[in-house]
Amino acid sequence: MSFLARLLAAERRNESMLCVGLDPEPGKFPAPWTGDASKIAVFCERIVDATKDLVIAYKPQIAYFAAHRAEDQLERVMAYIRRTAPEVPVILDAKRGDIGSTAEQYAREAFERYQADAVTLSPFMGFDSVEPYLRWPGKGAILLCRTSNPGGSDLQNQRLADVDGQPRLYEHLAALAQGPWNRNGQLGLVVGATFPDELARVRALAPTLPLLIPGVGAQGGDAAATVRAAWRGGSGGTTAPIVVNSSRAVLYAGQGEDFAQQARQVAQATRLALAAARAPIA
Repeated sequence: MSFLARLLAAERRNESMLCVGLDPEPGKFPAPWTGDASKIAVFCERIVDATKDLVIAYKPQIAYFAAHRAEDQLERVMAYIRRTAPEVPVILDAKRGDIGSTAEQYAREAFERYQADAVTLSPFMGFDSVEPYLRWPGKGAILLCRTSNPGGSDLQNQRLADVDGQPRLYEHLAALAQGPWNRNGQLGLVVGATFPDELARVRALAPTLPLLIPGVGAQGGDAAATVRAAWRGGSGGTTAPIVVNSSRAVLYAGQGEDFAQQARQVAQATRLALAAARAPIA
């Protein structure tokens, strides 16, 4: 099953657009695990157990594991999700961006070592930094387009004088991803919830692509505005899912022994807020 098909199936099964980002920070773990990097995997597994029926995807951020020499724990978490929530796709948030044989090795890392369903990429070096990932049938490559950070405007919002119509860089990228770059229907785009107008513009330029949308929760993005800007469909769902990520707001909702239950409550509230902007969940 392709990454897009898995997203659509998870959206229907769990009636959800919510993605939980797995960004483990040991310093924020509940006592007695606070500061203990050896508990990264078990912390993430508890979050998965508490939320696996509420989400469209999980998004582990590789830096939060690698910084603690915990890549082996990331492998463990990926295997745990495949075993206990096989219907939920996993996006490896790595933001890789290189060419040639180096890109081939990064693709092997994402899809062989970690068994991810999709990986985030920086397309700044052009299509030959993306193409190696498209050699993996059914896997997804999600390109940074209009990111949620304020500094994204430094480059992404600049106009291209040598392209017809002088589109902004993020608009040009969205059009490429919807069109000539999307050879096997494997591409998606990252667009921040903190810029709802730009999000609506990307959806207009890329009406069939899945959108990974960070910025809801701790970063201040509005859930309802996000759905109104990006979700397109009817009562039967959509052919171009949106994957609205929340990390810190869910992971660190509670600091006691019931942290996983607290995480579930925040995840459920976010899921319902997203759904309410589209249609009520029965």
